[in-house]
Formats: sequence, structure tokens, C-alpha cells
Amino acid sequence: MKHIVIGIDIGGSTTKIVGFDTAGGKNTLIAPLFVKATDPITSIYGAFGKFLDVNGYSLSDIEKVMVTGAGSSYMSRPIYDLPCEKIAEFNSIGLGGLYLSGLDKALVTSCGTGTALVYTERGKDPRYLGGTGVGGGTLVGLSKKMLNMDNVNHVAELARGGDLDKVDLKIKDITKSDIVPGFGDIMTASNFGSVSDLATKADIALGIINMVFETIGMMSIFAARNFGIRDIVLTGNLSGVEQAPQVFGTLNKMFDMNFIIPENSAFGTVIGAALSGIRE
Repeated sequence: MKHIVIGIDIGGSTTKIVGFDTAGGKNTLIAPLFVKATDPITSIYGAFGKFLDVNGYSLSDIEKVMVTGAGSSYMSRPIYDLPCEKIAEFNSIGLGGLYLSGLDKALVTSCGTGTALVYTERGKDPRYLGGTGVGGGTLVGLSKKMLNMDNVNHVAELARGGDLDKVDLKIKDITKSDIVPGFGDIMTASNFGSVSDLATKADIALGIINMVFETIGMMSIFAARNFGIRDIVLTGNLSGVEQAPQVFGTLNKMFDMNFIIPENSAFGTVIGAALSGIRE
């Protein structure tokens, strides 16, 4: 009996895959995974094969395949002749964010190479609001140029020993006024606005990460306020960087928001793609 609905999110060099077991109407999430390859097509079939092997499934178990992501445009035929449908990435982002957070409505911020903002209410089509080009690609590009490092995990590890006081200009540095009561000593006036000659690579690494997260955070806050909501769900690979909880936690306190980084946040979009198949 065919009872597995698969979602595939095809990126440039990384493809994510997840499944839902619909047997008995329970829609049980099957642990997501990802693969890396040099081109999208290789990545698609690599992910599909790995998913079947790891979970012990065969092609006869697969009901349908839902495909999303920028790389889905490279698909010209169904995967192994299985029922296959392309899903708009922004719809997948919204559905995945609500599923992971358990909320009925929220702003879902997908932190990938760039950043996409999607407003979503349960039972309604997600609404793409726009976004920013600042994201994981920014972090990698600046780190490569400034630190000779292009691995996000290595940059995050280096940043553990960083000190933002040696990089950023803070509100406390330019005024005695407490613009946001209690936060003048940590509120950023200018990212990289006060780089010390003694700043270390760790300080620079933390400064880059902080700048990317603060930009994403403020864009998300502005968008959420436009809809009168506080809940912002962070998904995408960048949401898993170890400094994310601290930076977004500070923004929560500073602006009375509720940034949420759910379990499996990196797989929000691909989970949303699979859910599209179940809804249909």
C-alpha cells in the first residue's frame, strides 16, 4: 500500500528530503535528512536513494513526491515515474513554519542563502512579503573575504571567543539617553561601526554573525508589526547557527517579540512541501 508522501527541497548544492507516513491518517513525520552534490539532479537522486535506504522503504511505498526550491526548475521529468508535483517555495515555507511551531498564525522567516518573509495563517494561503539579500550567503562571503573561512560551523565556533565591543558601535557609545530602557549597553547603533585595531578574528566572526542576525531580526520585526503579531518562526539552515538563540533572544526582550527556533527548523521548507501533498 502506498502510504509515504515525500517532500524534496532542492538547493544549489544541498538537497533536503523528508517524508510523512500517512498510514491510518496519522501523518507521522519521518526524520529529515540532506545530501550535498555538485549539481541539482545528482543531489535529487542522491537524496531520494539515501532516504529509501535509511528508512527501509521501496518505491512501491511512495504515494507521491512534492518538490520545491530553486533547483526544482532543473527537473524535466518525474522521479522514477512516481507522481511528482512542484510546489511554490513560499507556500512551503509558510506551511512548514506553522507545522513546526504549532501556531495558528505567524510570520515565518526562512534564513537561507538570503532571507524570505512569509505571513501565514492556518487554513489560508501563505503570503510572501519580500525579504532581504542578507543571509547565509552574506555570512559565508564576508567570512571568506575577512577570515579566509567559508564553513559556517567553523565561523560560529571561532565566534565563541568574540567580543562585540571591539567591533560594533553601541548606543551607549554615542548617547547617555536610554532609548530602550535597560538595553543601551548592548543595543547596536552601527554594525562594524567601531572596529578596534586590536580586534581578533574571533571578534570579527562574531560581528559578522551578529550583523546578519540583527538585520534578519529587524526586518522580521517590522513585517510582524505590520500584521499586529509577535510570533516569528525562524527556519532554514542559518537558524541552526549556535549564536542564533542569544541574538534573537535579546531582540525578544528588547522589542517584546517572540522569535521561535523550533526543532528541525533547518527543514521547515521541505516539511511544508510534503504537507502540501497531504493537504491535497
